[in-house]
Amino acid sequence: MSRLNFTLEKTAPGSKARAARFTTLHGEVRTPVFMPVGTQATVKSQTADTLKACGSSVLLANTYHLLLRPGPEVFKKFGGIHRFMSWEGPVLTDSGGFQIFSLPHSRDMNEEGARFRSYVDGAAHLLTPELSISMQRAINSDIMMVLDQCIPSTSGREQAEAAMHLTHRWAERSLRARGDSPQAMFGIVQGACHHDLRIQSAAFLRNLPFDGLAIGGLAVGETHAERYEFTGLVTDHLPDNLPRYLMGVGTPIDILEAVHRGVDMFDCIIPTQLAQRGTAFTSHGKMHLQRTVYKLQDGPLDSRCGCPTCARYERGYLHHLTKTGENLGWHLLGQHNIWFYHQLMREIREAILAGVWLDYYERKRLELIRHDEDNPTIPTKQPKAARAPRLGDYEIHTSSQGFSSIRQLSSGEIMHSVNRPEDEAQKLYVDQSCLTARLLKRAADDTEELVIWDVGLGAASNAMAAVQCFEKLLAEVGADALRPLRIVSFECDLDPLKLAAAHPYFFPHVRHRAPHILLRDGSWSHPSGLLAWDLHHGDFLTFIETSLAADVIFYDPFSSKTDTGLWTSEVFARVAKQCATRSAELYTYSNSTAVRVALLTGGWHVAEGVGTGPKSTTTIAFTRLDAIAVHPLLPRALGDEWLVRWRRSGSQFPAALPEADRPAFAARIEAHPQFQAATNTR
Repeated sequence: MSRLNFTLEKTAPGSKARAARFTTLHGEVRTPVFMPVGTQATVKSQTADTLKACGSSVLLANTYHLLLRPGPEVFKKFGGIHRFMSWEGPVLTDSGGFQIFSLPHSRDMNEEGARFRSYVDGAAHLLTPELSISMQRAINSDIMMVLDQCIPSTSGREQAEAAMHLTHRWAERSLRARGDSPQAMFGIVQGACHHDLRIQSAAFLRNLPFDGLAIGGLAVGETHAERYEFTGLVTDHLPDNLPRYLMGVGTPIDILEAVHRGVDMFDCIIPTQLAQRGTAFTSHGKMHLQRTVYKLQDGPLDSRCGCPTCARYERGYLHHLTKTGENLGWHLLGQHNIWFYHQLMREIREAILAGVWLDYYERKRLELIRHDEDNPTIPTKQPKAARAPRLGDYEIHTSSQGFSSIRQLSSGEIMHSVNRPEDEAQKLYVDQSCLTARLLKRAADDTEELVIWDVGLGAASNAMAAVQCFEKLLAEVGADALRPLRIVSFECDLDPLKLAAAHPYFFPHVRHRAPHILLRDGSWSHPSGLLAWDLHHGDFLTFIETSLAADVIFYDPFSSKTDTGLWTSEVFARVAKQCATRSAELYTYSNSTAVRVALLTGGWHVAEGVGTGPKSTTTIAFTRLDAIAVHPLLPRALGDEWLVRWRRSGSQFPAALPEADRPAFAARIEAHPQFQAATNTR
């Protein structure tokens, strides 16, 4: 039975974000929660009173450092860390495994424990699981951590597996060493960046009588994308009835992303460490107070902040303290940063409980990566141009408007060159296809799966817009009101998505775990069970007849100049035939006469879509003529005006069509049922 009486209050629809509470020996903790790091029984530059005023509810201290100084006899004398540091709230103690890992030239790990030399006096020590727990019992912390072997997250499989098994054996020894102590204890999932090892470690530890489980071995070498991926992977295999703690991960954006993936507890030295360097987190971006631009500025760091620093001190004074290296500057900025972190956690918890988490998450993840927007950095000299990140035939292209897209080097074509990829995906594909309305059940027994073909996955902008539409709707109306959705993406070259996934700073939509799982496994399923995303990797033409018939088609390959074979009448005819059992609709960015001709002669009925960027219209195609009239947006079907323009067009016929066949081809266009219907209604 858990010593923490953990209660899960709510899980956000469309996400794994959770709000919970548990009770320790020194009070209640509400999650998600950030724990300021008090390594040596003190949070640097802060007092117990300032921490309490900032909203701190639980602190972290470190067994390794406290073992060396002041030592267990001091804590036994004072009856534990709470009286010693004058802190009345809960305390979690880390075991010291990471600190020993950080001393690669002064330690040796084996089955017995970790041998190392003290940085205080050079004396040799052996830290065993039993000694670590004995020390934590002397500290009398509310939550103890088992001793684990931490290794770089990029370690090879053999090293990672050996460290994982050693951590498991030490975990069992730690539990036995706890005895009848009322202190709670967490196990630590290891396995580096190896999927099967992480799953195996979580499965082993969840069968032991721990009061919570932590994710260790991250933020030690892996990329942000890998951190998000493995965080989500581990939480998928942790029990719902125990708190989840992501150790040592603590930038605001990393916390937000980890909450989205089901984590409850966090710690990091960043708020006070960056404060010492003169950096403050604010609602308008990160501020570096050393900059001269703040020298003459009055007003608070952040007008939206309620911390004691912002209530009393001016920017110019904080700049002065930072430039002169005064400890007061460290204290005041540290107080502000800790307040910022706790305010972030309060907002996150409130959003989850209020059922608006996904809206908050989408807005906040863009805010948290900004720098001071009011005082942007102006280079004093022209910096040397850095080459954009590349992979294969693709590179990241950043527009003059500040958004990023993927550019193909060989053709020069840019995916979404004029508009933000997420904006174009929303407007052209999600909104225009009325996806929100389609996903709502028309009756209680309406369980027919809605199928979207995503032709031209690219960097997954369109597919992720559909995923986010689903998740937002799930949060608003609940699972019982939704139809199942299946997205089938077709792509012959995955390098654009791999490039975007490796650089999530440029592409916010890939901070979601779905694209990473899709790249790894070829499919991804939403936790609700109502959304499946499949990848067909290869030539689209080889998959047409074997794929599920589509209701909606997002047709977004490169242009007909680059992907000529995907824009022909023959291809569109095959797609129409495969989807003939449904009333299918095809949405594409092109408004060219040649593409519309190919659709018409391929058996489709064609209408004008919304404009995007410099294009006054785009194109919607329907397998059934009557579907145009009942479409909610009432698109304008091509009619006499278009025929007049077509007759004058230089793209009247496919380029490869022989001269002798052109009269018959023209007759097919003129006799198309769409134009005959228009004639008959006049």
